[in-house]
Amino acid sequence: MKVLYFTSTQSPHDLRFTQALAATEHQVFVLCLDPVAGRQWPGDIVEVEWQGINPNDVGQTLNEQLHWLKVVLENIKPDLVHAGPVQTAAYYTAKVGFHPLVTMSWGSDLLLEADENPFSQFLTNYTLQHTDVLVGDCACVGEKAESFGFAKKNYFQFPWGVDLHHFTPHGSAALREKLRWQDKIVLLSNRSFAPLYGVDVLLKAFAAAYAENPDLRLMLCGKGLLESEFRQFVINHDLQDVVHFGGQASLDELPDIYRSADYYLSASHSDGSSVSLMEALASGLPVVVSDIPGNLEWVEEGKQGWLFKDGNAQDFTQKILLAARQLDLLDPMKMGNRALAEQRADWKKNFPVLLEAYETAFAAVGSHD
Repeated sequence: MKVLYFTSTQSPHDLRFTQALAATEHQVFVLCLDPVAGRQWPGDIVEVEWQGINPNDVGQTLNEQLHWLKVVLENIKPDLVHAGPVQTAAYYTAKVGFHPLVTMSWGSDLLLEADENPFSQFLTNYTLQHTDVLVGDCACVGEKAESFGFAKKNYFQFPWGVDLHHFTPHGSAALREKLRWQDKIVLLSNRSFAPLYGVDVLLKAFAAAYAENPDLRLMLCGKGLLESEFRQFVINHDLQDVVHFGGQASLDELPDIYRSADYYLSASHSDGSSVSLMEALASGLPVVVSDIPGNLEWVEEGKQGWLFKDGNAQDFTQKILLAARQLDLLDPMKMGNRALAEQRADWKKNFPVLLEAYETAFAAVGSHD
């Protein structure tokens, strides 16, 4: 099957999907809204050269830009288009009338952006009406699609999963040793420094928790537009010696970082099945995370870790302190969390669901020809 993988840009998640697709029998082409000539992709996959689509381009209307998408489709003649996010790549594919369309939700496109305003609702509804198969990583994404009238039978759910050989509780914890925090209680957050991920809430919660328990330490491994604001917060609260800014970690660095922590934290306001949460579980870390629907599909209070009320720094503080008082639960929680990851977060087991979605979409459209 000839597949056109249509996405925004080259993100780590795109690389994981295309790397897995490159190992299949399918011939795969990549199309990006933000094209970059000569960009490398896994295996024999090549990125299609075109001008891209920018809905804010004052020189061309969207319909004029969609002409170039039609040209790409006519030249490549894919058997199927895999497109996402919902309101951009998938919408544009739907707008030019291509089938079969496998729309991939990126989580927040349905869980947050779909209801931001009437126009976003229109884009979402139009795309889903013209989608043959929808794929997503959690039940709450499917439920949101159903609220727009999308048929449940055409939703394929699979957590994006992690490499369980790469993320494991066993191995080095060099960062912890480098920081000389071996005898401390080390917390980890590796979410991006953007409003969606609530790192501001996390810092407020940590500052209050540290005031009560001076053994607490925090590793912040991320980057983003709010970094200078977060660094200033740390300075203003005299936390420079107990908060480590590690920058954006590479895939190779991440396993050591997870093993250097005692607990994983996330204050995200919206997530599907968070890949970083699954990486933490695979690494055996107990977690303290916001009680958003995506997290509730993975975390049960007192079993995998603890849940706090989304956006509530005071509640987050109390859950951090509660976790820090229960160090005796670390070993049994580690074993349980690793077992959960092996059961539900194995990328090698989950990825074939996407191929099943492809076959279903292709067969459904073929039956209508």
